[in-house]
Amino acid sequence: MSTSKNKNTDSIVNKRSSDPFDKLIFEKGIRIQQFIISKELNLIVLLLTNSAVIKVALKHFPRIKNASKKELETAELRGNGIGIRWRLIDEDISLKGLIKEVAMNEALNRLQSKDNQELAFV
Repeated sequence: MSTSKNKNTDSIVNKRSSDPFDKLIFEKGIRIQQFIISKELNLIVLLLTNSAVIKVALKHFPRIKNASKKELETAELRGNGIGIRWRLIDEDISLKGLIKEVAMNEALNRLQSKDNQELAFV
């Protein structure tokens, strides 16, 4: 969902988004319910409200990967679960950005695979 100014009244109105990622988050209500950061496993794991699990390697987030335990403990959910913020290391991760990255990487991995895997645009 996006907001814009109505030219006739100068009031802000909500409009339906055409972005499929915004639809998942703002219209379907998918949010980060819980997250786990494991430096030992080099991983961030997100548990979403629709029971999906997203795993992302810490190598994609150098500030998080190099943060101390105390700095990592400052992580908090933002915007009712649409992102995570690490105050002490000035790092933010959005759910939308993570979903996009995971989807893109999965598609690239399938296309580069020697197996004849199908990709569909529905």
